[in-house]
Amino acid sequence: MSPNQAAIPIPVNETPKDYAPGSPEREDLRRELGRQLAHPVDIPLFIGGREIRTGRTKPVVCPHDHAASLGVFHCGDEAAAELAVRTALAAARDWRRTPWEDRAAIFLKAAELLAGRYRYVLNAATMLGQSKTVFQAEIDAACELTDYLRFNAAFADRIYGDRIPQATGASLTRMEYRPLEGFVFAVTPFNFTAINGNLPTAPAMMGNVVIWKPAGGSVLSAYHIMKILQEAGLPDGVITFFPGLGRDIGPMFFDRPEFAGLHFTGSTGTFNDIWRRVGENLSNGIYRTYPRLVGETGGKGFVLAAPDADAEALAAALFRGAFEYQGQKCSAASRAYMPRSLWAEVRDRLAAMADEAAVGDVADFRTFMGAVIDRGAFDAINGYIRQARDSGKARIVIGGVADDSRGYFIRPAVIETTDPRSKTMEEEIFGPVLTVYVYEDDRFDEILDLVDATSPYALTGSIFARSRSVIRKCLDRLLHAAGNISINDKPTGAVVGRQPFGGARMSGTNDKAGSWLNLIRWTSPRTIKETFVPPVGFDYPHMRG
Repeated sequence: MSPNQAAIPIPVNETPKDYAPGSPEREDLRRELGRQLAHPVDIPLFIGGREIRTGRTKPVVCPHDHAASLGVFHCGDEAAAELAVRTALAAARDWRRTPWEDRAAIFLKAAELLAGRYRYVLNAATMLGQSKTVFQAEIDAACELTDYLRFNAAFADRIYGDRIPQATGASLTRMEYRPLEGFVFAVTPFNFTAINGNLPTAPAMMGNVVIWKPAGGSVLSAYHIMKILQEAGLPDGVITFFPGLGRDIGPMFFDRPEFAGLHFTGSTGTFNDIWRRVGENLSNGIYRTYPRLVGETGGKGFVLAAPDADAEALAAALFRGAFEYQGQKCSAASRAYMPRSLWAEVRDRLAAMADEAAVGDVADFRTFMGAVIDRGAFDAINGYIRQARDSGKARIVIGGVADDSRGYFIRPAVIETTDPRSKTMEEEIFGPVLTVYVYEDDRFDEILDLVDATSPYALTGSIFARSRSVIRKCLDRLLHAAGNISINDKPTGAVVGRQPFGGARMSGTNDKAGSWLNLIRWTSPRTIKETFVPPVGFDYPHMRG
């Protein structure tokens, strides 16, 4: 270690609090929930340290309580976009020259603020604005985002510490990991507060300036993340907070010559549209450099049970994997393949869980499921349930009851289908809907081909089996079917630093958030060779004689 090199702390995953009755964290969170409900916020854009209010506002509401107003957020416009780009590019000059240890220190401080003083602020905002239960908010907003900040600093340390071999003493060669030339545009989803925080901060940690557009459904928690980063000492202009409607805002940044990269989590269709637009802009000579496009998109997580699977563990994994956070996870268990010999027992266990699980206001800590995010999601999910009911090839064997009188509530729905290529087996639903195809036990090998070929996505999957040879066969045959695959566990719940996350096919570019592989995408390496005694002639020995 050189005298000026910092010792980055060895990261450790943040331990979730349990919020047990009578615990101090339970009372602290309850007070913060009440405070935020009583004090709606007026959420501005943050550009160069200034709060910008355009006057074009959208409401922030509780998905589980239409009557509860959490505030409004201001939408960015063309004038604000011009200011955002100018400010970001001006900040880039100093930020890229800032020693990387100093950059890392800012985000490590943010992690400590989040894990401590602002834990309940961000958890409450996530519960109210995104309708997450206390447990889902804790593992997402408090723990996973803290983990991203801590582990990314260690991953940056690994990258910057990389050394290339030195062949001779006649020259000195070094590698510099430069930020990208221009700005990175971060587009974040409604469903994970941790993703909201990671997508802008990962490129920024590597010396990039970032313009961040959060989803409207998570703008409240995103606002608090931005405030935490400011308190941690993030220089003005390094991350610009720019909420608004994606269809309006995207072109303001994609069509600029300085656009250098995209860090995206969202739908496959939206990512495809962005890719197409970037390709057209390249053809038209708009860009100075090839933009880096990093995207995690849709999913259709599968659970494949072999005939020797443990029915009790299988049912628990299906229920949690399909219905935690209302199934609004790209990793959610959405399609399952069950051997006929196990299905009746598994179905009965799922039905018992569905009867017991509370669906309602997340401020009640006994709640297992809150509401889906908004009216559009509510209608779309119900459309899938109705289509299955009317198809003649499926039946609703559990739940599927919906009620929007107070909030956008849909109870867990389990569909049994006779068509393994049905709509609900192939398309991403993003709601509490699990479709099951029951196969004859002696057709297991055929089912492997079916699992691999059914969906365009390849994000997550689970294999349930006792036999090691069966597990090995599944892993071999399903080589490209999922970027994250679990054995005897649910397909959700990847932990930063332990299970780097991402999928291929139509699930994204598989750049593995939660690992150094993602951070390396936000660098543009430069090799520098210095020759100490350069030759002074043009000829080589073989030319002499």
